[in-house]
Formats: sequence, structure tokens, C-alpha cells
Amino acid sequence: MQKAQPTVALFVSDLHLQASLPRTTAAFLSFLQNHAARTQQLYLLGDIFEYWAGDDDLVTPYNQQIADALKAVQAHGVQLFWMAGNRDFLVGQGFADAAGLTLLDDPTVITVAGRKLALAHGDAQCTDDHAYMAFRAQVRQPAYQQQFLAMPLAQRKAIIEGIRKNSQDANQSKEMAIMDVNADAIAALFAQTGSDVLIHGHTHRPALHRLDDGETRRLRYVLPDWEYDVETPRGGWISLSADGMLHRHDTQGDEIA
Repeated sequence: MQKAQPTVALFVSDLHLQASLPRTTAAFLSFLQNHAARTQQLYLLGDIFEYWAGDDDLVTPYNQQIADALKAVQAHGVQLFWMAGNRDFLVGQGFADAAGLTLLDDPTVITVAGRKLALAHGDAQCTDDHAYMAFRAQVRQPAYQQQFLAMPLAQRKAIIEGIRKNSQDANQSKEMAIMDVNADAIAALFAQTGSDVLIHGHTHRPALHRLDDGETRRLRYVLPDWEYDVETPRGGWISLSADGMLHRHDTQGDEIA
């Protein structure tokens, strides 16, 4: 019998952590202790928090709890990496220092266990959603963020809550296809990164897409979102083993065929 290869990296996204979701929070803390702490690298690919109003929000006990839990994983010798999502793009160096992690650009290319992997959150490739792309371009501007972060924390949270409500209302009237990634944008990302394997989240549509244009075979892994505070829990992650193989895992950590 072939010996199982050790896990060298884990990839997760779209947990949308918030104090009002205690089961989801508990599932993530369990994942950190029982899986992340036993690997070499952990990649957090966006929307780990439901929202992030600025690093000064570490005064909130819940946010500090998550930062401490991540720091504890780092204390085991694990390298932690963080990529901004559309909900938590205001995470900065203050949180990174508190949680013991390294901030990554979107997209980022890594080479681990002999595999060259492109990593992205995924929202930048949803180019058919023109309204969202315009909003994204605005809020990612450094001048906009500087002005926003200069506001009192309570005011920032109120503004974010209003944006979340408007976004939920707007999404109800959008076609599902518009909120998925655009095929041309994905092809451009493969060309930009020079990788034939892409891992991203954002769409909440976990899958393994095999793309074959007759000359090049590419793999696009989509991470699941997490929601344990419902009757049928959702969640999971992707692992990379020492032999360079990628594996998809469900809420219980079992491998998905």
C-alpha cells in the first residue's frame, strides 16, 4: 500500500466570519487547530471576515480572537498568507502583524511541492457584473481608502452595513451567470500568471473545472464558502500534498473524489 503523502499547504476562503455565526466560527477554529497547525503553509484567499472596517477594529473581542487563533497557528511554525477579498480588503499591516501572516497581492503565483499555482480571490474576474466592477475600482483606490479609514470606526461600520444591505438587494435581481467569473477574464489570468492551475474563491460555487483548448490543459479549482449555522452545513478546503497533488475536502475534511 502506498504511503499517504504529508500535507504541505492548505487553501481556504469565503468563511465570512462574524460573531453572529458561532458554529461557523467554531468550525474554523477547529480547522486551524486540527489541520492548519499540522501543515507548512496556510493560504487565506479572501472574505475570511464578513467585513473589515479597518485594523483598529482589533479592539473588538471577536476580531482579536480570530487574530489570536491565527497567531497560534504561526507559533507552530506554519507560514500564513492572506489575500484580500471583496469583504475584507481593508485588512492591513496592523492585522497582519497581530495574526502573524503575510499579505499577498491578487493575483499571486507560488511554487510549492513542485507545483506552480496561481492564486486569486476571484472577484476581479467577475467582469460581467459591471456595477460591481465599477464599485470595486472605486473602493480599491488608495486615496478612497485613506479617506474612509480617517472616519470614526462606528461611522465606517454604519457605512459598510448600508453597503452590505444594498448589495444583498441588488444581487437578488441579478442573473446568476453575471455573478460568476468571465471565461475571457479567466483565460487572461492564466496568460498573465503563466500557470496552468488556478485556485480561487468568491463565487461560492465549489468545483474543479478542467479547461482544454486542444493544446493546453488547465485546472481551475473553486473554493467553497463556509456556513455551519444552517441545517445543511457548507464548507471545505483544498490541500496540496508533498507529491504535488491537489485534493478537495468537504466540511468533515474528507476528500472529494
